[in-house]
Amino acid sequence: MPDTPPAPRVVDAHHHLWDRSAFDLPWLDDPALEPIRRDFLPADLARATAGTPVDATVLVQTVCDTRETLAFLATAGASPLIAGVVGWTDLTAPGVADDLAALRAAPGGDRLVGIRHQVQEEPDPGWLLRPDVGRGLTALGAAGLVYDLVVRPHQLPAARAAAARHPGVRFVLDHAGKPPVATGRLTPWAGELRAFAALPNTTCKLSGLVSEADRDAWTVAGLAPYADTVLDAFGPGRVMFGSDWPVCLPAAGYTEVLDTARALTARLDPGEREAFLAATATRVYGLRPVGP
Repeated sequence: MPDTPPAPRVVDAHHHLWDRSAFDLPWLDDPALEPIRRDFLPADLARATAGTPVDATVLVQTVCDTRETLAFLATAGASPLIAGVVGWTDLTAPGVADDLAALRAAPGGDRLVGIRHQVQEEPDPGWLLRPDVGRGLTALGAAGLVYDLVVRPHQLPAARAAAARHPGVRFVLDHAGKPPVATGRLTPWAGELRAFAALPNTTCKLSGLVSEADRDAWTVAGLAPYADTVLDAFGPGRVMFGSDWPVCLPAAGYTEVLDTARALTARLDPGEREAFLAATATRVYGLRPVGP
C-alpha cells in the first residue's frame, strides 16, 4: 500500500508572542480578549504548531517599542521555528536608517524581515502620507525590508497612495485590511482592496478573518466571500497564510484556523496552494531556513 504523501509545508506568515511583565498591552483590556489575557511565549507556540505542517513562522510586533523588536530578534535567533521578525521602529525619526541598521546588528538581527506600525490606531486617516513617514518608508526600501500594513478599510486609500509613491517598497496588507465580516457587507472594503491590489508591490495576508467575524457563530461559508475577493484581487501568487495566533483564540484554535484557510483556498491548483501556504511568504520576506 503506497505511503500517504506528507502534507504540504506551511509558513505561518503572521503570529504574535507577548510577555505582559515586559510590556504594557492595553489593547488586551478589551473584554472580548479576556481568554488571551496571559503570556504567550515560544513554548506556547511550539505546542500550538505541534502536529501541523508548519515549519517556519513570522513573528509580528504587538507594541510600538523598539525594545520588543530587540527581544523578538533574540528569540528568533534561538528558535528552530521563527524564520522572520516584523518589528517596530519609529519611521518618523530623522535617524531611521541608522535605527534599522542597529536592529540588524543586534543579536538575531538577521531575522529582521520587516517593520510595522499600528496605523489602525492613528486618528489621521492620511498618516501614511505624511512627509516624515514617507522618509521612513524610503529608508525601509533602501534597507530591503518589507512594510506590513495593519489598517482598517477607511485607511486603504492612503495605503494605496503610499504604495504608489514607494514602488521600491514591498507592502504586505495584514488581515486583508480588516473587512467587515460580522456585518456581511463587502462594500466599500472590496473596491478599496482591489485598487490596492492593482499595484504590483503589494501582497496580502489571508489572516484574522475569524476575529472580524462573529466570534461565536462564524462559518467557513460566511468567510468565503471575503477570501474569494482577496484571491481574485491579488491572485493566488500574492496571498499568504497567517494564523494571527494567539489573537485568533477567542474565535478559533490554531489547527482550526489552518484548516479553515485550507478550506477557503480549496479551489486553488496544487501550485497555487503551495504558493499560498509557503512560497509567497518565503519569497516576499526573503525567509531563510532555520533549524535547531
